[in-house]
Amino acid sequence: MTEQWWGEDPRRWSAGRWSLDLRGDELAAISVDGVPVLRSVRAVVRDRDWNTVALVVERVQEHDASLTLHVRSRGHGSSFVGTVRVHAADSTLTVACDLQTTRPFETNRTGLVVLHPPTVAGTTLSVTHTDGSEQSTTFPRAISPHQPVLDIGALRWTHAGLAVEVVFSGDVFEMEDQRNWTDASFKTYSRPLALPFPVQLAAGARITQAVRVTARRATPAPAAEGPAPQTDAVALITAGRFPEIAVGAATGADPAPEPRADDAVGSLPVLVELDLGWAGWPAALERAARSGGRLDVRLLLPSASKAREATVDALDRAVAALAHHDVSRLGAFWLDGDAAQLADREATALLRAALAHRGHHVAAATVIGGVRTHFTQLNREHHRLDDTVDGLAFSLTPLFHSTGTAQLIESLGIQRLVASQAVVLAAGVPVHIGPVTLHPRVNDVATTPAPSPATSELTRGYGAALVAPDDARQRSAPMAAWTIASAAALAVPGVASLAFFEEWGPRGIRDERGIPYPVAAAVRALSELSGQRLLYGGSRDGLLWVVGAVDDRGAATLLAANLGDTDRTITVLGARERTLAVPAQRWVRSVE
Repeated sequence: MTEQWWGEDPRRWSAGRWSLDLRGDELAAISVDGVPVLRSVRAVVRDRDWNTVALVVERVQEHDASLTLHVRSRGHGSSFVGTVRVHAADSTLTVACDLQTTRPFETNRTGLVVLHPPTVAGTTLSVTHTDGSEQSTTFPRAISPHQPVLDIGALRWTHAGLAVEVVFSGDVFEMEDQRNWTDASFKTYSRPLALPFPVQLAAGARITQAVRVTARRATPAPAAEGPAPQTDAVALITAGRFPEIAVGAATGADPAPEPRADDAVGSLPVLVELDLGWAGWPAALERAARSGGRLDVRLLLPSASKAREATVDALDRAVAALAHHDVSRLGAFWLDGDAAQLADREATALLRAALAHRGHHVAAATVIGGVRTHFTQLNREHHRLDDTVDGLAFSLTPLFHSTGTAQLIESLGIQRLVASQAVVLAAGVPVHIGPVTLHPRVNDVATTPAPSPATSELTRGYGAALVAPDDARQRSAPMAAWTIASAAALAVPGVASLAFFEEWGPRGIRDERGIPYPVAAAVRALSELSGQRLLYGGSRDGLLWVVGAVDDRGAATLLAANLGDTDRTITVLGARERTLAVPAQRWVRSVE
């Protein structure tokens, strides 16, 4: 495992029947008698724009049955100091936080967060509300667009033979379905979102909360399993077409790299977003077009509150400029207002009017609707979209709530669920997913204005370059395997295109000089399958993924990725069985 990919290895802690992994400030993989109970518990601090404030663990104190993390916050103007303490006692584990701010601070959320594993989906859930009343419900099986449980004092459920009770104190809690953001969890958190935010904390204010987890065996423990099999079987079926593979337009600062003779990627289709309220959008369009690939254009309308004449004029100019380029798809999305980030009925109608007025040269482009951010918004707002569009779009960002590599890998199984549910919402029209980026390229929940380029030139970049952090994992060899696995998860019948990362730069498939990162070869291998008959299947453990395609001659190409830390051997089941050896954190290509 490379340090670049994993960072610091987790530390295992156990006391009596309980055990957990300490990953920085996160108490992960909480188990009793070796059986997982919770995905994690951690203390979080969010500022007024929902940015996550880092909690630095300064020292750890360990006793026979307790673990104490001494923490301080770092960044976003925060100044919290305090402790997160764990205490184990037979069938009960208690996690308590005590955080104090030394300076005034505006926060949307500060306190403990509990993550439940996605395996509890469909499980009966008993809720005790803060007034003592009881409710019976379930952890939702389909991804819930809104909070499935509100006003939580305690939760009880039975899963994997354990009767589990979690009691919350220090605030009113509620639950959201984090699978909307491809997190592998349901999250129980406090302060209810229906209450006003941000909250102004005075200097010296303290946040004290506790979570008490009790787990008792409800059924006899299962017999011990034998040794793990030496091979893994993955069944693939043929259905639909392999999606078009595209890349996001580079948003970094000029100069753009010159084309290289040894470029293994070539001219892929490019997804470019153009903020029509920024004078530099023509330069961004021209730079994206220089790649030579067809353009998937997302027009960002300046403001839903401005006079419609200004919006119509901006759209007219943009459509006229697009007449000089090869455009495959086109959508219009609001940047603010109650329809922010949506290509709703009104935005789509304005785009179609502009195409009718000035767009005879881009008539071949299909008009899409959807959202420019997470599946969350598509899940919540699809009723506001034009139901006559030629496709639905959304983007995907696995590192929205947490930035750890474990989160990155765990998102893969949820990506399959998200893609499948999006196809259902699309009701027969193609689904376009992208750009897929490690970190959010837009903060769609911020309460302050988004950063904007100071000039109309690209000398300092635009868009994601002003928002998304650099991530060393983008340049690592395991990122290539992750991209193959992500495509395998997302490529289900009904998904017509997948756009990954950017053309070049810190968030790209090449660096600023045009030299490919390892992920470039993976993107190229995927792109070579575009339009062929799709071979797809599931993943046994979320670590091993296989996807493929059959060409017109009947030849089958398979791409397999292993995100685990041990080498694996895969037996691919289907019309023609094949065995593949896949090294840890790598991918392989097999052509019949």
